[in-house]
Amino acid sequence: MKIVFMALAVIALSAGPVLAAQCPALLKQIADRTSNRLDNGANQARVLARQADELHKAGKHAESVAKAEEAAAAAGITLTKK
Repeated sequence: MKIVFMALAVIALSAGPVLAAQCPALLKQIADRTSNRLDNGANQARVLARQADELHKAGKHAESVAKAEEAAAAAGITLTKK
């Protein structure tokens, strides 16, 4: 049982850096694909992307990725993840 908890702890700790590196890449994809669009979906995506960036800077990487996915959905974008 102790080994199971140790394995879960290692997995949880290793997921943070992966998500941290992924946030900027996702935000860049959103920025690149909405930069020349003026529709409501793109505007909403930019607002949500700014929120995702704030979450990333606060160290809340899982929430940042979720917010980036929400932004992509608002603009009708499919994000490519690492």
